[in-house]
Parts: sequence; structure tokens; C-alpha cells
Amino acid sequence: MSADTIIQKLERENISLASFARRIYAFCIDEVLISILFMVIYWDKFAQVTTYEETVLLASALVFQMVVLKIIYQTFFTWYYGASIGKIMMKIICIDVDVLDKPNLAASLSRAAMRVFGEMSFYLGFVWAFGNSARQTWHDKLAKTVVVNVA
Repeated sequence: MSADTIIQKLERENISLASFARRIYAFCIDEVLISILFMVIYWDKFAQVTTYEETVLLASALVFQMVVLKIIYQTFFTWYYGASIGKIMMKIICIDVDVLDKPNLAASLSRAAMRVFGEMSFYLGFVWAFGNSARQTWHDKLAKTVVVNVA
């Protein structure tokens, strides 16, 4: 579905796209929450390191676990609530462009996985949103979703 078609569909239903500022704030909130959760889970391991080099080695060894945690977090909240905690706090929600409701589990999982890939690609997946009128990132395009304001 083209960006213009998506925008027309949203306008018919009186739904407005979330601003970049709200999405950025939601992203930052989520990253802080995921980081705190990660530190809580692996506190024992991080408490044992004594040097900077050991900390870097431990963090490098736990990259896969961090990626899995991000995918689980984003998948669950997008599927169950239509929004992560950061999005909920910013009063925005992720919706499927076809049904204008929260995405199903498969779309939420593919969106979360592509989101991590977009981060690892120097955030190019996020920058993509600046180039289209529907403000869709790579992960939005893949999952056929948009981020909109709540009411």
C-alpha cells in the first residue's frame, strides 16, 4: 500500500500520524527501560567485573541476549497492547494499515526483528521514515504498520 493511500485511509477514519518527536521520545524511554531490565537480569555478571576491559568483553558476550530481549519486549508489547511502554507514555500506538488495529503476533515479531536490524544498520531503518509521507520506518514497511496518535 502506498504512503498516499495509507494517509487517505487514516484521514477517512480521522486518525493522525504520530510526530517524529513523540516517536523519538518513546524510543528513548524504551531503550532506557530495556537497558535497566538487561542490567537487572545480568547484574550478578556485571557486579563481578572489575576493569573496563572485562566490562567490554562481558557486554560483547551478551550482545545476542540483548538482541533477543529487545525482540521479545517489542514483539510482546506491540502484539498485546499495540504499543511499547514508551509509546504508551507518549500516547501513540502502532496499528496495522489494513485493519487499523494493533498488529497480529506475526507482524509484531517481524516488526521487532526488523527494528533491531534497522538499529544495527546505523539507524538507517529509522531515518527512512523522514523520506515518506506515512512516516514508515523499515520495520513499519515490513509489518505493514504505522504509528499514530491515540485519540
